Amino acid sequence: MPKLFKSCFKTILMVSILSSCSGKPPDAIGIRLSGLTGCPKSPNCVSSKAKGAQHIVEPFLIKGDAKVSWSIVKSVIISMPNCLMVTATTNYIHAECRSRIFRFADDLELFFNSSSGMISIRSASRIGYSDFGVNRRRVEFLQSELRAKRAIE
Repeated sequence: MPKLFKSCFKTILMVSILSSCSGKPPDAIGIRLSGLTGCPKSPNCVSSKAKGAQHIVEPFLIKGDAKVSWSIVKSVIISMPNCLMVTATTNYIHAECRSRIFRFADDLELFFNSSSGMISIRSASRIGYSDFGVNRRRVEFLQSELRAKRAIE
């Protein structure tokens, strides 16, 4: 009986640890007066509003009809593996993207400024310190897909 108890305890402990990897969405999610939030000092975030080379990514410039391009942005994000659209409005998108193995949650946000035609972007891990470049690669993949579909410059 003690072996069974130990085995069950270990299983429950592992499930608890792995399920906690998702974290809850941070309070910084959403649009602020200046747009999206920047990044913390940890290297697990990239943003077009960031200060500093390790975090900065270029914003996207809409190409052609803004409504059509924004619709393409939404459809590409929906089709990205392990990403779930949480919020989608006429100028803001929030998607939750999970890692394949441990199911760590990252937040992908885009804010479209219709007056400038620019899309600000932020991709950040909810927990941990390093992301091994996952958020930067996600933004680069999104940029590549949107350029291929001629939605952005």
